[in-house]
Amino acid sequence: MKASRCSLAALAAVLAAGIPHLSAAADEQAPPAEMSVLVRTIPVKRGSLPRTLSAYGMAKADPAARESVVAQISAVVATVHVRIGQAVQKGTPLLELRPTPTTRAAYAAALSQQRTAADALARTRQMVTDMLATGQQLAAAEKADSDARAALSALRSQGADGPSVVRASFAAVVTAVSAVPNSIVAEGAPLVELAKPTGLVLAAGVVPAQAALIERGDAALVEAIGRAGSFTSRVTLRGSAVDVSSGLVPVEIALPQGALLPGETARASITVGEAQGFVVPHAAILANDQGGAYVVQVVAGVAKSVPVRILASAGEQDAIEGPLDAKSPLVVEGNHQLQDGMKVRYAK
Repeated sequence: MKASRCSLAALAAVLAAGIPHLSAAADEQAPPAEMSVLVRTIPVKRGSLPRTLSAYGMAKADPAARESVVAQISAVVATVHVRIGQAVQKGTPLLELRPTPTTRAAYAAALSQQRTAADALARTRQMVTDMLATGQQLAAAEKADSDARAALSALRSQGADGPSVVRASFAAVVTAVSAVPNSIVAEGAPLVELAKPTGLVLAAGVVPAQAALIERGDAALVEAIGRAGSFTSRVTLRGSAVDVSSGLVPVEIALPQGALLPGETARASITVGEAQGFVVPHAAILANDQGGAYVVQVVAGVAKSVPVRILASAGEQDAIEGPLDAKSPLVVEGNHQLQDGMKVRYAK
């Protein structure tokens, strides 16, 4: 009896000692509490957004609003009065020219020829009166005198008779100055480029595939690079050929007076139509490891990833397409923490 009581006591001690270990093992095997993520959702809605293309360019004068001031004769540049970017009024002096020795010699010869022709005409008229010359001879003398006068007048108008001042023919902005003081310029050489401030366009370019979508009159939102503010305008030209120097199709957008300075760069968002699809906030769109876009919906209380394709963007909204469930809400906050199958809690 005594031995039996000892055996029972030993067995009870062993069982008592093993109970904590059995309890710990049971705790390790118990399933963890179900996880959930706090989210904010919105209903899924269909709609449309403007489809836009971006183009970058520079403010330039429209060809119809430009004027190149050129040298009328071979001359020496005495003084240059203007600089690039300077605004000038009609009649403002641009530069002063002096005729070269060769030009002065040509003018002196033309002057002498005109005087000789005038004297010959006077003698011929007297001879006709005295019946010593014919009417044909008089006509020839009159023509020679007329030609000499025209040649002399042309040289005078070109400034061959002395120093001349070249003035702006209209209110403009100086876009280029090629003349250098004390240099000799040949006849027809460019001196100054002028542009009307009311005739500026944004000269941009787009790739050929995008150019096919643009039409004359399309709306454009223009933003100057490096400063705040924007304005709306219209496409005035869409080229039908590729510019070989840039590989782009030229596009021109009208600019209101004073909107941009000549030579200033800007970005234009050209509206080329509308994109129909699901309109969602930009925050709702995520990217997977492969770079593909997707959104997260709550279906039957759990998260579900849905691959999508972005059709257009405007501000903080995107138009997308994909196999979305129109009746299931779209997660816009907390979506980064969700995986498929996770439960969600709604933010109040």
